Amino acid sequence: MIDWSGVDHVLLDMDGTLLDLRYDNTFWLEHLPRVYGERQGLSLAAAQDFILAQTRRHLGTIRFYCMDFWSDTLGLDVAALNAELAHLICMRPYVPEFLDAMRLAGKRTVLVTNAHRSGLEFKLDQTGLAARLDAIVCAHDLGEPKEEQAFWQALQRVEPFDAARSVLVDDNLAVLEAARRYGVGHLLAVTQPDSSRPPHEVQAFLRLECFSHLLPD
Repeated sequence: MIDWSGVDHVLLDMDGTLLDLRYDNTFWLEHLPRVYGERQGLSLAAAQDFILAQTRRHLGTIRFYCMDFWSDTLGLDVAALNAELAHLICMRPYVPEFLDAMRLAGKRTVLVTNAHRSGLEFKLDQTGLAARLDAIVCAHDLGEPKEEQAFWQALQRVEPFDAARSVLVDDNLAVLEAARRYGVGHLLAVTQPDSSRPPHEVQAFLRLECFSHLLPD
């Protein structure tokens, strides 16, 4: 799938790519609306509709990924509520093996995530993922989400990389498209970011079903 001899940097998303998106979907679609509805005297369906309308309004912006913004909007400590579903946080199959193989092959592995810093640190603590990565770049530290060209320009300043000799693995098609516009040479779309849901149809990018398919011979 990838000629690794032509790759120096491996850029990796976190939620839905290295980690199973089941945790995030359960939290945002079920757990958070339930708590919000109980606090506001709303039915679960009404709370879900309200939160969904807000997420659609801010989709693709840095606010969409910001726990502080959602805490202010909903009047809840969203970061604290995250901890209640910690048992669902896990790496996707073959992620440890893939990261270890990349290190042995001399590739620089960099986590590039839109996740808010508090959620990022929480998940790193739960998984030990940081020990298998060379660097971690949080979009909130750069002030722009990965969907924007400004993110990739800022990434270049903090983590210099040859875009043409880089791989990006992500489950967000808008992010992959932004990376393509920036010139990232190898783009892989995760087809089943949430293990509890069916795979997505992907047409515009190379599809990745499992990290075992990326392990070097």
